[in-house]
Amino acid sequence: MFCPRCGKQNDDIARYCQGCGNPFEDAIRTSHGPEVFRYAGFWERFVAVVIDAVIISVATGTVFTATFGAGVAISFLAPWLYEAFMTSSEWQATVGKRVMSVVVTDLNGSRMSFARATGRHFAKYISVFLLGIGFLIAAFSEKKQALHDMIAETLVIKR
Repeated sequence: MFCPRCGKQNDDIARYCQGCGNPFEDAIRTSHGPEVFRYAGFWERFVAVVIDAVIISVATGTVFTATFGAGVAISFLAPWLYEAFMTSSEWQATVGKRVMSVVVTDLNGSRMSFARATGRHFAKYISVFLLGIGFLIAAFSEKKQALHDMIAETLVIKR
């Protein structure tokens, strides 16, 4: 059974979520479907991205200033590695997403692999090439998925 609050997988006989302590009611003691997820909205996701952008900018700006040549490569690699490692970790979120109490999961509500997280990161470049329209899709899609979420088959849900 998956917790409708944080998305963590628990034993079917669990009375409380092992991740967040949320009590389970008998009514939800079934395998989950998409209806139990509380999808993160556009603005929650936007604020998380801004927080992460500040973190990455500070980190890569310092390195870029210190090592100009290598800094170019680092400014490309750092956002990918930061996002892919963090969203495929036990946290299932970057620092910005964690602050906003959202996690990134696969379509089943489970933690995604590093490979899927990498694909999700690079799929964002498609939205950039489409002048941001791929990001705006999250405001209007049923599951609040942006284009990169649809491509990578991921969800951003509230914890």
